[in-house]
Amino acid sequence: MNGDSSEFDQRMLQRALDLASRGTGLVSPGPLVGCVVVDAQGEIAGEGHYIYEAVKHAETLALAQAGVRARGGTAYVSLEPHAHHSRTAPCTDALIDAGISRVVAPIEDPNPDVSGRGFAHLRAAGIKVETGLLAREAAQLNEQYLHFMRTGRPFVHLKLAITLDGKIATRTGDSRWIAGDEARARAHQLRHECDAILVGAGTALVDDSLLTDRSGLPRRRPLIRVVLDDNLKTPLESNLVNTAAQAPVIIFTSGSLQLDRRQSFASRGVEIVRTERRDLLSVLLNLGSRSIQSVLVEGGARVAGEFIDANLVDKLTFFIAPKIIGGQEAPSAIGGKGIARMADALMLRDVAVTQRGPDLEITGYPSVL
Repeated sequence: MNGDSSEFDQRMLQRALDLASRGTGLVSPGPLVGCVVVDAQGEIAGEGHYIYEAVKHAETLALAQAGVRARGGTAYVSLEPHAHHSRTAPCTDALIDAGISRVVAPIEDPNPDVSGRGFAHLRAAGIKVETGLLAREAAQLNEQYLHFMRTGRPFVHLKLAITLDGKIATRTGDSRWIAGDEARARAHQLRHECDAILVGAGTALVDDSLLTDRSGLPRRRPLIRVVLDDNLKTPLESNLVNTAAQAPVIIFTSGSLQLDRRQSFASRGVEIVRTERRDLLSVLLNLGSRSIQSVLVEGGARVAGEFIDANLVDKLTFFIAPKIIGGQEAPSAIGGKGIARMADALMLRDVAVTQRGPDLEITGYPSVL
């Protein structure tokens, strides 16, 4: 970390991160950004957080609220301010013009239009810039944006509800409901945090789910529903197809496409994309080209296993219900090829365990990607 940090700096920067989180669901394809302006006397003079449709950036909003009190003060920003002209004028210009003397920001913005340039512009204007404080927390807050900027593909969050014996359904395919009300409500919060939700053809066919965000929280763009359907088995009368006019549906298929069937899907608002068989990387890059930052994978065992085998999972959340299904024919959570040696098992880091009613939510990150 550059410069001297203090407990006050940490509190103010944490406040900026908390403000930034208010933009969840409302900023993509941009980052979550919050700003706190503290005047020369050490009092909070202005605050702001970024919302895409509001156009104005967090720094601009906080400076406007602070007014003349910003001069000689410190701006705590959750991400490097931008120094280029985009939808708005450079935030660095606003900070310089307002007379800010010090900027505390945890991490650099990997956007090639921003990366390092914002900090350099501020320093060239004589503003003291300090970085590194709460860097880990800031990176986790913007994990979807940072991953998207670095790779060009969406952040993949795999979510599964399982029993104590690792099952995701009974031998007859019944899976409603493994998890309880609190866990299902949390699952909808996870949907709210993502731009798209992805399932396999089997899940779409058996469950016939709407795959919508029912968190009740505001979002800027509708949740995009994505189906991996090699043989185009998704029924035209399914809930997904019948609601495509309200929320986009994209079906990736490698099967032969009869013109009349393709036209039937198109007439209902469903987009069909032809890919090589189970080419998950191609699917993700296609979604990335649409500025989709994040995908919540809720598919069954096959889809979950294929994403893990391909090392394309960035985060995992398991809801574990205190239930036992039993039976060799009942499907387990993860399919795919799997591993041959226990030493090769996928380990998770930064594991968090939270009680959700009778269930446990376990979230972590693959230790090796």
